[in-house]
Parts: sequence; structure tokens; C-alpha cells
Amino acid sequence: MMAFRFKDLEVWKLSKDFARDIYSVTSTFPEEERYALVSQLRRAAVSVMSNIAEGAERINRMLWKLSKSLAPSTSENGQR
Repeated sequence: MMAFRFKDLEVWKLSKDFARDIYSVTSTFPEEERYALVSQLRRAAVSVMSNIAEGAERINRMLWKLSKSLAPSTSENGQR
């Protein structure tokens, strides 16, 4: 079974561009916002990418388990 890669998902690519844009925009914010608003916006943008990657990993694990439960084992083949 071939797992899909989250980096191939269009939504992940868009979230990466979004995070890059957030970093660019927040670099122009005033210094006093660096540890408050800037930090929160940047962490939220990266979180989107991370959540997509984690979700893809969970799907891959579920598909792997499903394929193992559907595929006949080698010991069953020998008994038939």
C-alpha cells in the first residue's frame, strides 16, 4: 500500500504559503507587538500546517491497518 504524502496535498501547500505570508507581514509590526500578537499569529499559521500533517499521518495509519485486516495472511494461504 502506498501512503500519500501530506506535502503533496494542495491544502498543505497553501497553508505553507499562508505561513510564509504571515511571517512576512508580521515582520513589519511594531517591536512592542513582537512577543504578543506577532508570536500568536505565527504560531497559529504554523499550527495549520502541523495539523494537516498530523491528520495525514493518522489517515495513513488507519489505511495501513485496514489493508492488513483485508489482506489474507501467509499462514492462511498455506492452509487452503
